[in-house]
Amino acid sequence: ADTTYTFRFVPQKDMFYVPWNGNDTELARLLECIENNKTTILDGKLPLLVDGYCNSLGSEAENLATAKIRANRVKSELIIRAEIKEENFITRNHATEGDFVTVRLTVPVKGTAATDAEARRKAETERLEAEKRAEQERLAEEQRKAEEARLAAEKAEAEKAAQQNTLADTPSETKITTDYHLSLRANLLRWATLTPDLGVEWRICPSWGIAVNGSWTSWTWSDKDHRYALWEVAPEVRYYMGEKKAWYLGAMFKAGQFNYKLSETGKQGDLMGGGITAGYQLRLNKALALDFNLGLGYLNADFEKYEVIDGVRVRRGNETKDWCGPINAGVTLVWKLF
Repeated sequence: ADTTYTFRFVPQKDMFYVPWNGNDTELARLLECIENNKTTILDGKLPLLVDGYCNSLGSEAENLATAKIRANRVKSELIIRAEIKEENFITRNHATEGDFVTVRLTVPVKGTAATDAEARRKAETERLEAEKRAEQERLAEEQRKAEEARLAAEKAEAEKAAQQNTLADTPSETKITTDYHLSLRANLLRWATLTPDLGVEWRICPSWGIAVNGSWTSWTWSDKDHRYALWEVAPEVRYYMGEKKAWYLGAMFKAGQFNYKLSETGKQGDLMGGGITAGYQLRLNKALALDFNLGLGYLNADFEKYEVIDGVRVRRGNETKDWCGPINAGVTLVWKLF
């Protein structure tokens, strides 16, 4: 009698789950049949016909490869449990019909014509059930792919609409960012150190700007024995880059004077230098923005040292220092005037 045993697989997967979808019951039946005919099977007179099926992947090659793996997993299970060999199998793989593996044995039996008819009827019933299950799985897979295609189309449409909205908004955003000529500036880092700092920037065009910042402070304490005073002027030329003209590179010149006495010895003199700057302007609203910048370059300081004795400043010599490195840093509040 030709007996078929069917083992189900999850679509697109090659793992053989025994306790799933009736596989455990089918495996027990097959192992019993093998045990009853083991001698004939091992002698090579009764081969096990293994057919692997897969149609849930995108191409025929992928389906055939997965069908082969599935068939091998079923054979491995039988080799381990029933103690048979690879040569006892005849294997074929198919990229159609569904996601399952069948194992068939043609077991010779002695009986009446009625018994043969019953066996044929049972085999036909099993075949029809297998085809029915395969058709159900095929329809479910088609429905899944159709749903994925629908979701992908909706996502693409949403992305297209978002891109169109972005393109529509870009001109106005660019205009807000760059369409002005004069703005006031205040370096918040300077103000945080009790050093008032103000400046202006004239945007010649969207790509070029000229800025001038100035700082001034004068503090004394301990009956004027300690002092912190300075003034600086820093003109700068900037080139703005990018679609929104937010990033920039620039060239800065800096000059000023200082008078520091934070210990026994004070230092008073001039400073001068320059370098390159880089930064980014973050727009907060139509009128305000934050300017983050850093300058690297060279500074020269020429100063005299002094001490204060009985209220009289006594000179202690001159000194000159050169500095290469950071010469400016800022988190600047920008207020657009017009």
